[in-house]
Amino acid sequence: MSASDCVIAIDAGTTGVRSRAVFVDDSPTVASYREFTQHYPEPGWVEHDVQEIWAAVVATLNEVVTEVGLGRVVAIGITNQRETVVAWNRSTGVAYGNAIVWQDRRTAHRCDELEAGGHLPLVRERTGLVLDPYFSGTKFAWMLEHRDIPVDDNLALGTIDAWIIWNLTGGEIFATDVTNASRTMLCDIRSRTWDQDLCELLGVPITALPDIVPSSGRIGVTASSSGIPGGIPVSGVAGDQQAALFGQACVTPGMAKNTYGTGSFVLLNVGAECPPPTEGMLTTVAWTLADGTTHYALEGAIFVTGAAIQWLRDGINIIDSAAETGPLAESVADTGGVYVVPAFAGLGSPYWDPYARGAIVGITRGTGRAEITRAVVESMAYQVRDVIDAMVAASGTPIVDLRVDGGASVIDLLCQFQADQLGVTVQRPVDQETTALGAAFLAGLAEGVWASTDDIAAAWALEAEFAPVADRIATDALHAQWLRAVERSRAWES
Repeated sequence: MSASDCVIAIDAGTTGVRSRAVFVDDSPTVASYREFTQHYPEPGWVEHDVQEIWAAVVATLNEVVTEVGLGRVVAIGITNQRETVVAWNRSTGVAYGNAIVWQDRRTAHRCDELEAGGHLPLVRERTGLVLDPYFSGTKFAWMLEHRDIPVDDNLALGTIDAWIIWNLTGGEIFATDVTNASRTMLCDIRSRTWDQDLCELLGVPITALPDIVPSSGRIGVTASSSGIPGGIPVSGVAGDQQAALFGQACVTPGMAKNTYGTGSFVLLNVGAECPPPTEGMLTTVAWTLADGTTHYALEGAIFVTGAAIQWLRDGINIIDSAAETGPLAESVADTGGVYVVPAFAGLGSPYWDPYARGAIVGITRGTGRAEITRAVVESMAYQVRDVIDAMVAASGTPIVDLRVDGGASVIDLLCQFQADQLGVTVQRPVDQETTALGAAFLAGLAEGVWASTDDIAAAWALEAEFAPVADRIATDALHAQWLRAVERSRAWES
């Protein structure tokens, strides 16, 4: 293997596909991106054309391979939008309609029926999830009920990773990795196998589901018949948030990552033992390596973090651009007692209160745009603390540090305030594209590019570090006031 070799990560997100080469010698990356269409056939419904997704994979992968040279490509890793589902015919390769996207809410009524029927404890215990249309199982059931889909030996029901693997290998391999399987509401996350009871409960034929494979390990090789170069090992797969956890090299228990995107996903590595169901949190498989080593994670979903900055800009015109947020927030020493609870779409973890609504409390005559902007920045850190406090209390796993990425992580004030609130160091990496990086690490680990997770940890590069400096009593007092503000926002909508 040459130091100039690379692993290509295919990052199939919600709005587009990016193929990216990650080089062994840390050479500058080579990448290609294609957006695809979002379809909204009815209110609350979101769909994707999976042939358009595959076309984006082919175009971006070919462009990257052409630029770096086929001989330098050691393996392919895949990461994908989780919970999005597709049904297709394995004989013809034709999909039975559009994919139903993770954001889609069409099966909310079915989830309510299942909960009313007393099935939530079974789902929580076996899957670590809750009964929500976010997850894949009820989406599969809806497809089978409402589309003219023959249930026969050719039927394939899979998430986006399974669709991409099947196409990459020319229809030879029908597989999904354990992280994506763990988000379907059909997988027993302890045995990491499809659960017959859950499949029967949701009306999903277990024979139509893909083989569950490790997140790191050779699955197959590309087929030139698929319109791409043949013979490249496909050796790593993980859902986007688990891939980001691995890309942040959170490879030991107690390590956690947060992505400050539109919302935030906080994942805490809790090690090899699957914890019991935790109120307000999801339990998920973090990854399984080729040797069977499995780590689990607790996951908290925060609905609004970076979206609150968009609201400052587009909703109330306090700022003209997102880049103003950090300097404006830093222009005042504190918020003057103002708290912004950005519960614009309810509250996610650890509250799960869909009836909460946004609130600004503590306003005085001296409150200005800088105080409100700083309060929005601080609200991101408070929400992350709420999630991590709940995770630590439930798992007994103390947090070692927090590794951050996403657009708002460039705000030094946020990172420092986060460190003070958590009482642990916050670390920001050089490479912010941690989802693609995780897919590349998983594939490269399987093919010997990196020999162990120790090498993965060594490959992770720090850009900035923020150690807690504030007085603990003072930070806890601020957080206590935040919790008072949260209570005023909760159950607002009847």
